[in-house]
Amino acid sequence: MIEGARRVLESLRNAGEIPCSGEELSSQLGVSRAQVWKHVSTLRKRGYAIDGAPGGGYSLIASPDRLYPEEISCGLETRWLGQEIQHLDETDSTNRVAAELARAGAPHGMAVIAEAQTAGRGRLGRSFFSPAYSNLYTSIVLRPDLDTASAPTLLLAAGVAVAETVIDVLGKAAKLEIKWPNDVLLGGLKTSGILMELGAEENRVSYAILGIGVNLNLEREHFPDEFRDRATSLLSHSGNPVDRVEFTRRLFQNLENVLEEHAQGGLAQLRPRFDKHFHMLGRKVTVAQVGGERIEGIAAGIAANGALQIDQATKQRIEVLAGDVTICKDDSPKE
Repeated sequence: MIEGARRVLESLRNAGEIPCSGEELSSQLGVSRAQVWKHVSTLRKRGYAIDGAPGGGYSLIASPDRLYPEEISCGLETRWLGQEIQHLDETDSTNRVAAELARAGAPHGMAVIAEAQTAGRGRLGRSFFSPAYSNLYTSIVLRPDLDTASAPTLLLAAGVAVAETVIDVLGKAAKLEIKWPNDVLLGGLKTSGILMELGAEENRVSYAILGIGVNLNLEREHFPDEFRDRATSLLSHSGNPVDRVEFTRRLFQNLENVLEEHAQGGLAQLRPRFDKHFHMLGRKVTVAQVGGERIEGIAAGIAANGALQIDQATKQRIEVLAGDVTICKDDSPKE
């Protein structure tokens, strides 16, 4: 959004229900009344409902259901995360855009947000269903002081932030769990996926891209057939629509908090918050790894480096750093 339109929007917000005349806005902003009218027209084209009867001044009636930077920034209480936001109506993948920005020098905490993705990416080359104007698709540029061996714990930290944000919205009674390594489930169904991609120099992380997709207001019947039995949204789970802008603000604030704790003490610092939502312990799992190898056993915990610990039938405990996990449906957590 151009600066003049942003300032008009800010003035209308501050005025509340009191109309602002073109003359008042012209004086406040130091521009002509004709320029004020152009800025109001720009805002209307972006979906803002602005009342403007002749001689009666302008009033902001409603804001659009869009994840515009000016909407998210209004009330955002972060120090560095999301202070710069690139908004796209549609893109192939926010992770691709964020990685290009990171390589070009984008700062720590810059966020890319898209209303829709045509080629959203999940783990192991899978697609992430990304319809327009329903959910949240964002990728965050991070520049952590971290070695590559510890990088997988960032993924688990992000899972904590997403889980806590969902709880903030739905309440503590929500049947939520974190599924290693990158999913957040509601009632056993996937509502969020997280994808991390790294740029590294020698054994240090030069940048990390945290891509986060959260199903917010998508009705279950609108999921493709292949996702309908294993995915859900906050709306489908609770029956209540979610304010996408407010959810994004909460997520950015929770994510900043979690990442700062991670920077101080790694996964150990977050362990109690992670364990609260990690319900895989004692459950029979199968992990499909890249290349087709399958590992079966009982989930025994999470190692300090973020690996999933699995106890095999041979009594051997192994650690898996990456893979697609299937939890046996007829198996429940051991007390």
